[in-house]
Order: sequence, then C-alpha cells, then structure tokens
Amino acid sequence: MTHPDQARVINLYDTLLAFDSDYRIQPALAESVEPSEDATRWTVRLREGTTFHDGRPITADDVVATLARITDPDDPKGGASGLSALAGGGMRVLDARTVRLDLATPDASLRDQLAQYGNGVVPADYDPEAPVGSGPFRLVSFQAGQRSVFERHPGYWREGQPYLGELEVIDFPDDTARVNALLGDQVDAIDQLPSPLTEVVGADPALAVLQSRTGAWLPFTMRVDVAPFDDVRVRQALRLVVDRQQMVDQVLSGNGRVANDLYAPFDPAYASGIPQRERDVERARALLAEAGQEDLRVELVTSPVAAGLVEAAQVFAAQAADAGITVDVRQVDTGVFYGEQYLQWPFAQDFWFTRNFLPQASAGSLPDAPYNETHWADPEFVELVRRARATTEDAERAELVRAAQEVEHERGGYIVWGFNDQVDAYNVRLSGLEEDLSGIPLSGYRFRAVSFGDAGGVGQQDDEQDGAGGGA
Repeated sequence: MTHPDQARVINLYDTLLAFDSDYRIQPALAESVEPSEDATRWTVRLREGTTFHDGRPITADDVVATLARITDPDDPKGGASGLSALAGGGMRVLDARTVRLDLATPDASLRDQLAQYGNGVVPADYDPEAPVGSGPFRLVSFQAGQRSVFERHPGYWREGQPYLGELEVIDFPDDTARVNALLGDQVDAIDQLPSPLTEVVGADPALAVLQSRTGAWLPFTMRVDVAPFDDVRVRQALRLVVDRQQMVDQVLSGNGRVANDLYAPFDPAYASGIPQRERDVERARALLAEAGQEDLRVELVTSPVAAGLVEAAQVFAAQAADAGITVDVRQVDTGVFYGEQYLQWPFAQDFWFTRNFLPQASAGSLPDAPYNETHWADPEFVELVRRARATTEDAERAELVRAAQEVEHERGGYIVWGFNDQVDAYNVRLSGLEEDLSGIPLSGYRFRAVSFGDAGGVGQQDDEQDGAGGGA
C-alpha cells in the first residue's frame, strides 16, 4: 500500500478504537472495548449516533460483518493475522450497539489490533467498487495512481469535524514533483519532505516544516528461505557491516535515531537491554568465510516508495564494500516494486510506521502475516508471540515479548538500522497539523482536524479544497 493509499483509507474509514498523536489508544466508533479476566471474551459497545456516509446508523451487525470480512479464511484482509484469535471463536450481537467476541485463544492485544487503521468498520453490505465508510470524508471520485477527491461527511461523530469541506489526495511520481507542487502553491501540504530541502522550505515564510519523532523504520529485508540469506551467518554479517550512525546522518540528514535491528521502540516491553549492534567489518568477514561466502555478491532491489529508501540502498552498498561484499543496487518503479514480485524479492527494502511489538509481528513477522517480507517462520519466535498474546499479566507478557525480540535480533531477516523522523511541509494558512508519534505523515493523515485559519472551528474558508500531495 502506497502513502496516498494509506491517506485515503484513514480518511474514508473509522476504526472501533484509534491512536492519538502520542500513540495512546482512545475510543473511536466504540465507546468501550472490554475483556473478560482471561481475555477470551471481549465486549464492544458502539458509540451512540455514529453513521455511515450514506446516512445509515452503524450497528452491531456491521461490526460483526466487518470482522468476518477481515478474517475470511478464503479472502483474508490485511488485519486477519492480528485478529486470528477470532478464527474458530464466535461473534454475537447482544443488541443494536453491543457485540460479544468469543475468542478461540486469549488475546491481550486485541485493543491494539482494533485500532489499526486498516481495520475500519464498513456496512454489512459493503461494496469495494463503491466504498462507503464512516470516516470524516466520503468519496467523490477516484483515479487510480493519480488523485482522489473527498467531501465532508456531514454526519461525522466528532463534533464540528471535519473542518474542511473538501479534500483532494494527489499521487505524485517523485519527490521533485511533490515539492514543486507545494512551492508553486498547487497543494497545501506534502508528506515526505526530502531532508536536503528542509532548510529551503523552512526559509519560505509562507511554508512550515512539520517534524515528528517516530517509531517508523526503513528496513532491509532478507528472505531467510533462499540462498544466501538462508544462512544465519550471512544475515548476521550483513547487519554487522552497517554503520548505523552514518546511515542516520547521510540518509536522514540526522533526522532520526540509530536502531538495533528491532522494531516497536515505543512498546513498554521494548528490549532496550539487548546490547547495541555495532559495526564490525572483521567479524562480518569471518562469518562470511565460515559460510563459504567470502566473495558475496547480492542484488538489492530498491524503489522510491518512501523518502530515504534509495539513498539508504546506496549508502549500504558502499558500507558493505568494506567487507568485500558487492551489492548491486537495482532501482525499480513503485508499481514494479509493489507488483507481482512484492514479498518475493530475495533482498529488498520497505517502510513501516510505528506499531507496538505484537501488532507488528502479526503484520510482518509471523508465517501467516500478510506482509512477511523475510519469509520468517522461526518456531521458537512463533511460540513466544503466541504465548505473549495469550498472557493477560503485563509483566509476564513483557518478558515473553522481550524473549521474542532476542530471537529476532539474533536470527531474523530484517536489518533495522534506524528510526526516521517524519518530515512533512505545509502552507502556513493551514492549522491543526501537529507532531505525531505514529510515523504516519501529516499528523497521521488525520485531516479531519485540519482547517484554514484557526483550528478548532470552521472559518470562512472551510469549503476550500485542501490538496495533500503524495499522501500516506
């Protein structure tokens, strides 16, 4: 899913729960989601007065149909792995606003899963060809790969929001086109401002830079089931050639933090006690020699799907050369990267936003994860994650999560070199954009809170169009 696609999803659909700008879970369409003591039964109570874009009320039947649609074994959606505890369980409508979820196995992370933006609630008779949601904006028109136009949802449940009358999300082919559109006043905001242009944009009195510390990451992905990456010594060697601070300084222009081949830095159970992996070229050479890969040559597939990816590939290739590793960087178009070969590239890259550990593992690090780029299926890791999800006691669950992180740090297929700050830009006539820990650009694409002039009320220009360039 591209950045503009994510912007569309977030503004078209609402979830039962949601993350705020500090990455804390808050009620959304549901006023409460409460577990039984053993986390095998959850009760979802809908907020009163919520409606879909066509004016129909959101009911418990719609919630059941939505969850059934996501977890359909014959056509699972992106959130299916995270909601796998529903499989084999049951869902029961208690009244028009209340649903009971009986899980096949305990899942203490269910609230986190229900807050993921891809799990938006849709009508029971949902038609993807004519999408109806309950988000702040409803769809007017869509041109694939070009632009989408939305208008305010008049029945939106958040009082007074959205402030804008119309929203347009534009897909731009590259950074230059996106930045030029902002400089030329063709759009009001853009995501992924290239780091070298931060000072240029910041010097324009009509523009402002929005920078957020995040848990977002731009990993290198090694398929652990194909040579040479099926040898853990090769994977360890490739991690050891990385100069992480240099990557942050050169790729992100210093706008980020060094990482330790682990994701989910804001998770309370983040394994901060694991020693930081440092660059060790001689150790990398020794590991490659043990693996019979002294003259290792690999192809790294990259694409400008997120700011910094192509630059990271180039810097990595230069760093790997110090250990005698030849990295052939092949840049492909976004459509090719996310085409038929996506999730099949032996050595590639990607981007991820902030998530806590268990939802991230469900999205990318389990055998049934929808985006298992590394084809990671380690039995010990899978069992630790399963036990952690089923554990309701916080300290015990945290211990299991840290143990799982140790396994992935030692033999997983990711190279996680840094956490990138999210850097965006906008015209100062916009109000309501704020720092956001999620890593999702432009305040998490929550355009419902954006206005022209004073944020918090609809001004004279509330029906003007807000063009968000290259969203997601």
